Amino acid sequence: MSFTLILLVGLAVIFNFLNGVHDSANIVATAISSRAMAPRTALIVVAIAEFCGPFIFGVAVANTIGNGVVASDQINSQVIIAALISAIVWNILTWVLGIPSSSMHALIGGLIGAVVAGAGFMAIKLDGVIKVLISLFASPIIGFFAGILIANLIFLLSWKSSPKINGVFKKLQIITSLGLALSHGTNDAQKTMGIITLGLLISGMIPSFHVPFWVIFVCALSMAIGISLGGWQLIRTLGSRFYKIRPVHGFASQFASTAVILSASLLGAPVSTTQVVSTAIMGVGAAERVSKVRWGVAINIGFAWLYTIPLTALLAAGIYAFMKFILPMITQLL
Repeated sequence: MSFTLILLVGLAVIFNFLNGVHDSANIVATAISSRAMAPRTALIVVAIAEFCGPFIFGVAVANTIGNGVVASDQINSQVIIAALISAIVWNILTWVLGIPSSSMHALIGGLIGAVVAGAGFMAIKLDGVIKVLISLFASPIIGFFAGILIANLIFLLSWKSSPKINGVFKKLQIITSLGLALSHGTNDAQKTMGIITLGLLISGMIPSFHVPFWVIFVCALSMAIGISLGGWQLIRTLGSRFYKIRPVHGFASQFASTAVILSASLLGAPVSTTQVVSTAIMGVGAAERVSKVRWGVAINIGFAWLYTIPLTALLAAGIYAFMKFILPMITQLL
């Protein structure tokens, strides 16, 4: 295995780990905010479920990312390295600022920018990119309306219940947290699997695109470790800044998110867990009372989603140009 490939795999694992840290809030924020589970217990439990997800539900999303977006015979490993560095920088920046930005948007933006800079627009598989973009932008809308639908159904079925039902919803949140973690591990960890497998294919380590077992294991493990460490600032953003989360809200939003993310995963459609969970939380709140949701926070997060792809694309293109042209010049001067 060459140094370039080792670097590519290492960066991919770092990106996957940061994705886990970044997305821990998506999985446990509502369960912690509603006091269904203690913070550390919640993170450890869902980390185990995250690890199991790819082994249970397959790698359809990895095939979409690694085999359906770019032409592998027209790019080199430096392109993928530039894309990963761009996505990593973006993840760290949004993590520090506490912005629930999309790691998936960052990865796709970085990949598109680096590929165009390194091989031109012809190396982009337009049909695959359109499929990914439709999935990314449709899934949060579906998550919002799924949240409204499920919340209204729960309110209808439990409107005569006593306050003791909150205890039932707290217990049910343990189940929905596990389901959401399984679906997240199935979808998000596979994105990195697709990138690593693409790198192996470009480097000639494998004859055709198929995800090796060790790639699944390493990506699932690094994601689980990232989840277990948690991103507390992001948890506060998702768990309290939209509105005060009660057990019924946590259960409904997690149920809706799980249904959307798992369905997309089985179809091979990559989604942003951050987007789906955030809009499901808003949908549940809006189902109870539209004025309950703090829409200003949602608008700020929405802007972050919109500019993530173009900014990471530009950043990746600049990183590739530096690696390809400027760095060799500096090396020669030294």
